[in-house]
Amino acid sequence: MEHKIATTEEVLSHPHITLEQWRALISVVDTGGYAQAAEQLHKSQSSVSYAVQKLESLLNVQAFEIQGRKAILTGTGQLLYRRAKKLLDDAGALERAARRLSAGWEAEIRIAVEMIFPTWLLLDCLQQFGLESPHTRIELIESVLAGTSDALLQGQADLAISAQIPPGFLGTPLMQFRSLPVANPRHPLHALGRELTLQDVREHRQLVIRETDSKRASSILSVDATQRWTVSHSATAIEAICKGYGFAWFPEDKIRSELADGRLKVLPMQGGGERFGSLYLVLADPDYAGPAALRLADIIRETAASECLKQP
Repeated sequence: MEHKIATTEEVLSHPHITLEQWRALISVVDTGGYAQAAEQLHKSQSSVSYAVQKLESLLNVQAFEIQGRKAILTGTGQLLYRRAKKLLDDAGALERAARRLSAGWEAEIRIAVEMIFPTWLLLDCLQQFGLESPHTRIELIESVLAGTSDALLQGQADLAISAQIPPGFLGTPLMQFRSLPVANPRHPLHALGRELTLQDVREHRQLVIRETDSKRASSILSVDATQRWTVSHSATAIEAICKGYGFAWFPEDKIRSELADGRLKVLPMQGGGERFGSLYLVLADPDYAGPAALRLADIIRETAASECLKQP
């Protein structure tokens, strides 16, 4: 009986090459020869050689050519090597993800974060968590004041960084923040050349950030100014202030680069214009929080504590 020889396309559509065969190919390249690969893989040299030959036969390609005592990759072999490395990396990542899921690691975490919390610090925390659990997706809810509490109360968040702890929840102190009144250095308020009163600032436009709770109108970091722009995101407010369109109170860590490069300057308020507050880390349900949520909470606590120690 005549046997049909499978084409490369047919083989690839129904793979018969095992991960062990791909691993043998990679090891031969990485170690520089079949004998070295056999030692690395704890196999006989003949089994490694057979695995690579079987791979070449199934694909109808030549991956190596022998030069002296060394096996050198052909052009086709270089392509196979790169793809095989990616395949093994993906397979390893899939196994790690499966182990985490079998251990109860969540596929997704929802976190509500008060906009007062420094963005750079939050991103550092998420990056560290992502390295430990790359297959856990993060849904970030950027909220303001009561909006953060609402996310917890309505079951929209697994954990939150909040300036308020809503009724029925417990929170651990995370960090303190200091809000400063600022404006562009060329703003008319700076041109007065003296300490400013509340009456002084009330005569100019203030930028405030709307609370993400629809029942509230604006941030508490405000005065009864005759002119006001209310925006939905801190980035918009900061850009407007930098352009000289008004003044605002901002958490110091939120505008540290703008203060450092001179785009913003602290207003010299009479009696001091600083406003202080605290941020808390709140788990929606500490008793039933999954390992991924608990780990992310630990990372946030540890990173915030470390950064606070660096402060003068």
